[in-house]
Amino acid sequence: MTLVDKARHPEPADMTLIGVMSALSDPIRVGLVRVLSDGQERGWGELRAPVAKSTLSHHLRILRNAGITRTRQEGTRCFVELRRSDLEVRFPGLLNAVLGSANGDDVGGQVSAITVADAP
Repeated sequence: MTLVDKARHPEPADMTLIGVMSALSDPIRVGLVRVLSDGQERGWGELRAPVAKSTLSHHLRILRNAGITRTRQEGTRCFVELRRSDLEVRFPGLLNAVLGSANGDDVGGQVSAITVADAP
């Protein structure tokens, strides 16, 4: 892992509670975490949110910088996945608590992912 990768994807020990909670303070970002909580890696183009592409990119960067997601580039495509196990190591139970409350209150419910049935 290069120094640039470490800056983009902090190690679990470098994640902070304030950073993670701050990243989860926006309903769009909570919605992205909800979508990614199924464990599947998704291409950025598969994610649907009621914001401009540049704003979606901003939200994904905040989640990545906090250590909540991992982004990988393959050619011109970017993929994102939830770092569930890293979050569980650093903050046991936090992600499950956030997801449980978010699902119950439908926080971020306007965010979705394209499914096979949605594809052209």
